[in-house]
Amino acid sequence: MTPIKKISTTKKIKSTTLSEESRSLQELDHSQTESFHVMAKPAGARCNLSCSYCFYRSKDFRHQSANNFMSEQVLEKYVSQVIASEPTDQATIAWQGGEPTLLGVEFYRKAANLASKYLPRGKRIQWTMQTNGTLLNDDWCDFFRQNGYLVGISLDGPQEVHDAYRKDSQGNGTFVEVIHAIELLKKHEVDFNVLCCVHSANGNMGLGVYRFLRDNVGSRYIQFIPVVEHAMGNRRLSQTCDLVTSRSVQPMQWGQFLIDVFDEWVHNDVGEVFVLIFDWALASWLGLESPACIFQRKCGRALVLEQNGDIYSCDHFVNQENLIGNIQTQLLVKILSSKKQSKFGARKENLPIYCEKCNFRFACNGECPKNRFTSTFTGEPGPNYLCAGYKRFFAHIDKSMQIMACLVSLGRPVEEIMNIRC
Repeated sequence: MTPIKKISTTKKIKSTTLSEESRSLQELDHSQTESFHVMAKPAGARCNLSCSYCFYRSKDFRHQSANNFMSEQVLEKYVSQVIASEPTDQATIAWQGGEPTLLGVEFYRKAANLASKYLPRGKRIQWTMQTNGTLLNDDWCDFFRQNGYLVGISLDGPQEVHDAYRKDSQGNGTFVEVIHAIELLKKHEVDFNVLCCVHSANGNMGLGVYRFLRDNVGSRYIQFIPVVEHAMGNRRLSQTCDLVTSRSVQPMQWGQFLIDVFDEWVHNDVGEVFVLIFDWALASWLGLESPACIFQRKCGRALVLEQNGDIYSCDHFVNQENLIGNIQTQLLVKILSSKKQSKFGARKENLPIYCEKCNFRFACNGECPKNRFTSTFTGEPGPNYLCAGYKRFFAHIDKSMQIMACLVSLGRPVEEIMNIRC
């Protein structure tokens, strides 16, 4: 993985007053404000696990001492500003890590109380948390249920593939603890989804992993994320992909994984199981902008808030170059609309001719810039490492997506595709 520069936060932070914030927020023209997402990391990069492929483990923050979690001051800034700045009638408060449950449930009760203080009539909050699940108990799950949380659980499939890379600090697998956490969530009737990383250990098991998550775990919302670890810093890769880590999923392996899952889903589970990448694809085939930043023409609407108030352009670009402000000294919406962030988002549009001529440019848009470290056969820099896999996947689902898009345009349920031979 690319080394991350150490970040210094030795300067003292002068905080603005709430009255100053209130006046500034009242002056905002929300008709000119797009919806956005802020992923808060109240524990920073700290985690009770030691997953081999975790890209956030490499973040080296000088300000992260053993007891340095998000302060109540930063918490209040985050909650109040997200509520005030969100132009729609639903604000999302999202917790991730590191491992957010390290702070204990009381921290999140304080967040809920703050939300009640700032939430205006007619606006609601969607609370979300992504967790490894190993610290969950009845108290946590009761809190989630009472506050309407959507909880994401990290689970990579059956035990043998989950435990390959998702280990605790002692090197032990975590599968048993994660399954226990899911049973607790079910017991308390907490909405949950599964985030499944696809890597070398499960990359050839698309159908088996999907059926396990659907049948054994009972998940009805699933997100698959490819593990891509660039092993050689800023060196560009050839098409042979020799310079990614052994844990990384290979491009065609990723494409076939998605195809295997899609074929099972499109024949049996449409309308019952929701696989996010299929929903995102359907949006593209309908001529809409993808809900996922990785498939949008521009990015820059999904920020990261570290526990000391620092805000970064993206979860995958938490480094000094992409530090764009601090919520204790600047308004969140002003940081979001800054020239520096606008330039960051616009860079996603810089694609090679190879991509511009692709039949599936509308669905892919070059995917995430973090994976654009290969070169074409002619030496043109910029294609995505996973390009070949995505092209194979998009070509495979094209006919089915056209049918589903037609069903939607006719006002008919997309589940009807299960009765149509594609």
